[in-house]
Amino acid sequence: MILLYVDAAFSVLFGTAFNLIGLIIVAGSVAGGFGIAQEKKWGYYLALAISVLGLLPVVLIALDQGILNLLLPINLLFAIFPVARFALLVHPQSRDYQKIWFT
Repeated sequence: MILLYVDAAFSVLFGTAFNLIGLIIVAGSVAGGFGIAQEKKWGYYLALAISVLGLLPVVLIALDQGILNLLLPINLLFAIFPVARFALLVHPQSRDYQKIWFT
């Protein structure tokens, strides 16, 4: 939940939220974080969809420029938040908690 809010704040601060896809990612991140905070299933699924959408640029960089170019510091810093957010959402403990407690 915190990573969703932090990613949305960084997107607004660094100007990536001023195009349509960036605005969708920011709005989805905030809404998904809010839904998770309220223990709603739609919030979890929205956050998961936004995380997958956020992984697309990382995958495209890896496919276009090679996986070794992804290890450059600027590209690695760019990839940390989407990968961590996705990994935490699909972790078995997170999925079990969501299945049991979310309405």
